[in-house]
Amino acid sequence: MIKNKETAIAAIKTQGLLPLFYTDDAQVSLDVVRTLYRAGVRVFEYTNRGKAALENFKFIKAVQKTEMQDLFLGIGTIKNTTEAKAFLAAGADFIVCPVVDLEVGKLVHDADLLWIPGCMTPTEINLAHQNEAGIIKLFPANILGPSYLSSIKELFQGQLFVPTGGVEIDETNIDTWFKAGVCAVGMGSKLISKQILENKDYDTLFLLTTKTFEIINKVKP
Repeated sequence: MIKNKETAIAAIKTQGLLPLFYTDDAQVSLDVVRTLYRAGVRVFEYTNRGKAALENFKFIKAVQKTEMQDLFLGIGTIKNTTEAKAFLAAGADFIVCPVVDLEVGKLVHDADLLWIPGCMTPTEINLAHQNEAGIIKLFPANILGPSYLSSIKELFQGQLFVPTGGVEIDETNIDTWFKAGVCAVGMGSKLISKQILENKDYDTLFLLTTKTFEIINKVKP
């Protein structure tokens, strides 16, 4: 299976969901990914939010190569080129950033992979758009809201957006985002909660993921 910028974009658009999380525990991290995969997830973002992130990512990647070969395994919360180089070397299929760092973008583009920078203002979106960000992460989505995207989307013809932060497992909420024009919704703690991680409650995670897909498949254009 070819994994590059175009195929990653297609997978995210098809899935309509970009789940993301981090925990220090490597085995729990893997078990969460396995559960999401079993529920139908084929694109997933691990986040660089702790000291164990790189080693955990490598641990997940090693298993993904044999068990979940059609899974796009990306890394999020990449803030500089040092982090980007480390995770690209570890086999990241795409890179998500909380900011617009053009040097990171160039590294990812040179690898023919998908760069998803995080933007809040029209100026940031314009910068990312001009530098060929395949998808832009609207962050924090709960502050900006769907009406913000509706207001600015026409300025950036053809640009794809994914909101992250505060998207709820709720039909009205998710429907409003898709009506505003997103290609997928990012979902972290609302899906993979601290309680689920602490209790290793993978049955609940499976059910929540299945429910989220049902909502997305109902409302997605």
